[in-house]
This record gives sequence, C-alpha cells and structure tokens, in this order.
Amino acid sequence: MVNAVVLAGRANDGRLKEYGPPESEALIDIAGKPMLQYVLDALRGSRGVERIMVIGPPQILSQAVSAPGVEFLPGGDSITDHVLIASRHLAQDKPILIVTSDIPLVTTEMIDRFLEAAGGLAADFCYPIARRQDNEARYPGVKRTYVSLRDGTFTGGNIFLVNPPVIERVIKKAEEFIRYRKSPVKLAGLLGWSFVLGLALKRLNIKQLEAKVSRLFNVKARAVLCPDPEVGLDVDKPSDLELVRRVLGDR
Repeated sequence: MVNAVVLAGRANDGRLKEYGPPESEALIDIAGKPMLQYVLDALRGSRGVERIMVIGPPQILSQAVSAPGVEFLPGGDSITDHVLIASRHLAQDKPILIVTSDIPLVTTEMIDRFLEAAGGLAADFCYPIARRQDNEARYPGVKRTYVSLRDGTFTGGNIFLVNPPVIERVIKKAEEFIRYRKSPVKLAGLLGWSFVLGLALKRLNIKQLEAKVSRLFNVKARAVLCPDPEVGLDVDKPSDLELVRRVLGDR
C-alpha cells in the first residue's frame, strides 16, 4: 500500500490561462469535469492507494471536485515545498506516490500497473519511462521530450514513487536540478561533462542512468519501463488540451 500526493498548486497563469479559472490550472474543464477530477478518480479506484492528499488551495479545489476521503492541504512556493509539506503530514512507513494534476488520461489500471512493477524493485525512487514508438503509435503527432539511449528512445512520466525517509535528504539537490533544468551548462556541472557527453552521443543505457542518479542522490533509483504513455502526457499547452478533450470526450 502507498499514500498518494497530487500536486495541484499551480495557478492558471501560463499558456492555458484563457481555458480555465485563474486560481488553478488543475480546474480546467475537460469533457465536463475538472482536470484534477480524472486524476483523483484514477487514484481512488486503485487497490494499492490508501491515503490521498492534494497539495494546492484547499477551499478552491475541494469545492470544485468530488473527492470523498481525499485530504486537501495548502502548498508552498515550489514543487519541492509541496513535496516536503506532504511528506511531513504523511506516515513514513509507506511509500509516497507523487502525481501531478495535469495527466487526465491516466486510469486506475495504469496506476496499478506502475505500482506493481515498482513495488518489486525495493528502490528509494522509481520513475516511469515510456518508449517513443508506444507514445507515437497511440497519440500520433503529439509533441514530447525524448531521450535517446542505447536501449531505445524514451519519454518520462509524471508520477514518482518515493521512499519517504529519503525526501528530506535529497530535497536540496532536487531543487538544484529544477532550478538548472533550462541551463545546460549548470546542469552539466551537476551531472558531470563526461556523463552529459555520453548522453548526447547516445552511448548510455538505462542501467547507467539509474547508477548515476543513485550515486548523485545517495539513493537506490530505478526506471520502470511503462507500457502506458498516458502517465507522461501532461497538459501544459493548448495542443495538449485539445488532444485530451478529444480523447476523453470520445471515451
């Protein structure tokens, strides 16, 4: 069993601001329901999820969705603040499943498949990766960020399984990565230039990536090959919103 945390603290002031209420991007309407509702429905149906906590403006979010038993807690100023707040309010004896609120195509079955695969790895941090061909076969034309390795070309997901005791220990390093994610030079300084060069030349494989992250954060990190590209199909631009509205409207 795991506890789930949904990150829903982002104000709707970016590329999607004309499509929903300014208070919360998580409440953008998709086929008659707030985007957040789809994520909560998937989690509430999972046989592996015990407790669900939403990090974001409680009064706004709780009144907009149907979520019996779900807890709402105000967040901080950043993603890492949200994670710390949630971790400090949850028991430390169960893994925490961190989920963003902008993946409305995720289903209960997808959540269960990821938890089953990750649960057998005995890792501190599990992250799903999906093959490019699976993503493009199911959603032709969708734009995603891919990384090419010797094992294939992959895109990442928007769910993470974390061992709670390591969160306090790794949070500062995680903040650095988030802060430097758009600065290749600074990011290379954290990762090491030889590693970045190997990545650019497609000389690395999944095991080498796992080993690098494990050493960098002093944790056991594992990638979970995921057959469900929906776990990474986040809604962060109008074309994404158009896609999920079409898919969920048909569903």
